[in-house]
Amino acid sequence: MPDTASASYATRSPVLAAFDRFASRVTRWAGSPAAFCLAIIAVAVWAVLGPIFGFSENWQLVINTGTTIITFLMVFLIQQSQNKDSVAVHLKLNELLAASQTASNRMVGIEDLDEQDLRELADFYVRLAKRAKEHGPLKERHSIDEEATMLPPSNPGEG
Repeated sequence: MPDTASASYATRSPVLAAFDRFASRVTRWAGSPAAFCLAIIAVAVWAVLGPIFGFSENWQLVINTGTTIITFLMVFLIQQSQNKDSVAVHLKLNELLAASQTASNRMVGIEDLDEQDLRELADFYVRLAKRAKEHGPLKERHSIDEEATMLPPSNPGEG
């Protein structure tokens, strides 16, 4: 199965396609007002049955077990939907970067960088924001390609 963090995620597999459709439908339905109302009704019915079953351990076990199982399964379905959405957003952003004449193509695919590399990249944008604040309301275009000119000077003897 392809890594869902990469563009190769788009490779077709009948099992993955079926799971994707199932996960999309379930997560859409789970976030609907109808699902919320159904959950409220289920809890209300459970609460009404409490006195009938004497608020027994089995009565409590029903709601605890049911909600635990549903939560456990929903984690995987929601994660699948988020992975798919994340890949779609990255692909859309990559297209915008690739189509823009002023944007750096070096930014395409940065989601595959490790956390330290992403932090260093974020530091560049912090420095860029500081530079923009210092230079006032002028509108300037900047790109990650300028990184070398914006890096603080390195100290000689450090390696």
